[in-house]
Amino acid sequence: MNIAVVGLSHKTAPVEVREKLSIPEAQIESAIARLCRYPHIEEAAILSTCNRLEIYVVVTQAEQAEQEVTQFLAEHSQLPLDALHQHLFTLMHWGAAKHLMWVASGLDSLVIGEGQILAQVKHAYKVGQQHGGIRRILNQLFKQAVTAGKRVRSETSIGKGAVSVSSAAVELAETKVQSLAGCRVAIVGAGQMARRLVQHLLAKGVTQIAIINRSFERAKELMDQFGLVQLQYYPLPEMLPVVAVSDLVFTCTAATEPLLNRANLQTILEPNQPLMLFDISVPRNVDAEVNQLDQVHVFNVDDLKVVVAQNQETRRLVAMEAQALIEEELKTFYNWCRSQAAVSTINCLREKVETIREQEFRKTLSRLGAEFPKKHHDAVEALTRGIVNKILHEPMVQLRTQQDVETLRLAIRTVQTLFNLEKEEEYSLTTEDQFNWIKEVALQAVEEQYSLAKEATTSKRQ
Repeated sequence: MNIAVVGLSHKTAPVEVREKLSIPEAQIESAIARLCRYPHIEEAAILSTCNRLEIYVVVTQAEQAEQEVTQFLAEHSQLPLDALHQHLFTLMHWGAAKHLMWVASGLDSLVIGEGQILAQVKHAYKVGQQHGGIRRILNQLFKQAVTAGKRVRSETSIGKGAVSVSSAAVELAETKVQSLAGCRVAIVGAGQMARRLVQHLLAKGVTQIAIINRSFERAKELMDQFGLVQLQYYPLPEMLPVVAVSDLVFTCTAATEPLLNRANLQTILEPNQPLMLFDISVPRNVDAEVNQLDQVHVFNVDDLKVVVAQNQETRRLVAMEAQALIEEELKTFYNWCRSQAAVSTINCLREKVETIREQEFRKTLSRLGAEFPKKHHDAVEALTRGIVNKILHEPMVQLRTQQDVETLRLAIRTVQTLFNLEKEEEYSLTTEDQFNWIKEVALQAVEEQYSLAKEATTSKRQ
């Protein structure tokens, strides 16, 4: 199994690096296509979130493929390789498989146990399938990882009261003001993170919340979820006037360029007017230069680590329960991969036997002569196929279901040796002694079927 993952996360890279590596939804298709064009990459999937960018690949040569993915990331981010390398991690084979299951279960998140990552893994799976990057091996891996994530959330208490990036941002804001309840809050964005922000702000007693979004339809969907609460909607062109009358602003959009910068904030804020910006987007929605304004305090996702650390210890204990479930799912994936080791041998065996069957069938028909009715050809051929299938059935079942690794290897080697499957270029079908038993059975069946057909024809004439 040649699986690899190359990427970076909140553990290995600061937000200013992560935002350069982030791949927007609109670019995923072309990115997958580029990756699959590399000579040592057969399958590719991209998991891009605010806290990580991970590229999962099925490779023919691990070292060369790692270099190809790194080269892709360097070109995409326009970062020099030496600067990029210090932030990247690479995991191979079972390490890569276990990592994806760990991620899908929320155990590698900034906030241990947060639930949004499972939906993001599912989305990466779906998009990878749609764009042709995920095929046989990654399909099974992502399917198993999603199962692992679901089991961890349903069979442990890791999801109970689990905080998200949004709730961590609200908790951080709560430490910076005397009372959230009296604050005027603006949220730029109307996606899932915005929904969670509204939920947690309401729980803290906030009553003045403005939603700023490019699309009214998306904002209305959000506001409809909190029908009993008065949320105000403003289109994106009205963002600056709304920010100017707000105490706290949370930004969580998919914009690839900053929405708030030093210049536009200077035009709307009084010299001593305080403002707190909580930017939980990657790429960032607030330009780094805003920090130069004395009255403005900017916090990004990396600033949430202090808040998160207070909640982590109890979750680490629950995470130990989750590890056992992940090991079970990893073993299931391992067994599936192990069964695939027999597939090529099974295919070679079936192909070789089918070639012999077809040649001997044609040879027998030729020997029987033109008097053998053509209408019986299909029946005789079906008979020979049935005989071959029944003979091969048990060996193939044994190869597919063998549990012990060494026994499976020995069985594969035995089949390859007995049927000379490793030297296909040396096949001489007329001298393959090991197939005489198949040929004899097939020949007898053809002759028997011919005799029955001849008797039926004679009887009908009489």
